[in-house]
Amino acid sequence: MKKTILLSPLLILMSCYNVDRNCADFKTGKFKFEYEIDGVKKTTVFERNDSIEIETFEGKTDTSTIRWVNECEYVLQKKHPKNKAEEKAIDMKILTTSKNSYTFEFGMVGVDSKQRGTVIKISE
Repeated sequence: MKKTILLSPLLILMSCYNVDRNCADFKTGKFKFEYEIDGVKKTTVFERNDSIEIETFEGKTDTSTIRWVNECEYVLQKKHPKNKAEEKAIDMKILTTSKNSYTFEFGMVGVDSKQRGTVIKISE
């Protein structure tokens, strides 16, 4: 009985921490991803439908295929890689969503090292 009473507050706190993810809202649309490299702000704009992503970065456009693993995780593969590094697929996992943005984790498939970022949806 004492264990049940002691665990009750912990269970209540844990249930309040459920993250609501509406990943389906971000399967299609036009998006913006801003990040910093060596103190310089960079912006990538991309448009995604269910199976293709077209990305523009510094005036260059590239196309990748999308393979959805589940509702919130997909794998990007460049359609026309220019070198060995671009041949490697990238695992993308949406961690949290809000009305017009999502936080995600990404890294090369098979590599433990991951990075995080936030994407903003700029149009449907």
